[in-house]
Amino acid sequence: MKDGPLKSQLKSCTGITPHRSSFSIAHRGAPLEFPEHTVQSNKAAALMGAGIFECDVTFTKDKQLVCRHAQNDLQGTTNILLTNLREKCTKPFTPANGTEPALAECRTTDITLEEFKTLRGKMDGFNKNAQNIQSYMAGTPSWRTELYSEAGGTLLTHQESIALFKQFGGKFTPELKEAVVPMPYIGFTQEQYAQALINEYKQAGVSPKDVFPQSFNLNDVFYWVQNEPEFGKQAIYLDGRYEQKGFNAAQPEMLKPSMQELYAKGVRYIAPPIWVLLTTSSNGEIIPSAYAKAAKDAGLNIITWSLERDGPMNKGGAWYHQSIKAAIYGDGQIYEVLDVLARQVGVKGVFSDWPATVTYYANCMGID
Repeated sequence: MKDGPLKSQLKSCTGITPHRSSFSIAHRGAPLEFPEHTVQSNKAAALMGAGIFECDVTFTKDKQLVCRHAQNDLQGTTNILLTNLREKCTKPFTPANGTEPALAECRTTDITLEEFKTLRGKMDGFNKNAQNIQSYMAGTPSWRTELYSEAGGTLLTHQESIALFKQFGGKFTPELKEAVVPMPYIGFTQEQYAQALINEYKQAGVSPKDVFPQSFNLNDVFYWVQNEPEFGKQAIYLDGRYEQKGFNAAQPEMLKPSMQELYAKGVRYIAPPIWVLLTTSSNGEIIPSAYAKAAKDAGLNIITWSLERDGPMNKGGAWYHQSIKAAIYGDGQIYEVLDVLARQVGVKGVFSDWPATVTYYANCMGID
């Protein structure tokens, strides 16, 4: 970090006792070090002071809710290809052949809940140039560690994640993931899927004020607002409109629905990726984007994702910092990014692959 008031303040906090902060949101646990969406990864996040924990929710062949980032990611996040369950995968392993990369696709809907629970988590990644399964699975990015993943991680059902996060004294932010199988799935509609997620919090006796359900599907958010209003008050619209052709964070007035229309329909939380909220000034300083200002002016609470997922920042970061690459030259600037997000954008929380970073900032700045 460059010398200045922020660096001085952060250095002055090195002796404080860390404590939990809801500003610090565990993104799949602590996947910079432990296999994502596992007991071990989430325990690490709890030790790092995360106050809110995420379960990306999808479902199995027998329509049971489990924690996985995608319905079809088992080949890259678990040991399924090393088990007999690989025979049930939608697309079996195919080695790279010089013109086509190695390929496999294993879905949670390929297996039952009982079968899912026999798997072990691995660090997310695969080797696209692999000639065999063992090589395919050895695809962890070099800036993540394998030190704590040799034995694998314990996978979680959604219900188990609720019980675990309760033990930590944390809050909950489940994300309803898009199904890759056609919906309805054996009579299981999208609305039933959205309701099933909420039902498991009700069954566990969790207060709606402690739950922040998320979805990239705006209709899921509207469903919660209309049918589960106590949970819908904190439902988060994960804004994926940055993928639309012509998207420009400097022109939020072009977005449909507008920020004001979202608010009028009951949406109170919006969550774009970090780069959508930030830009640089004429003198190269990191500042809030027009999108960030528009969301704030409309009365929307802002959450963002995901810190420390880009890897080393010495080359300006990658996808998550794409709008401010010119202002990034080293890892220490993670705290400068955090400071702009907190003080100027006014975000309510930040997802991180290493929650200790956000927790340290929140503790130092007195953010609970």
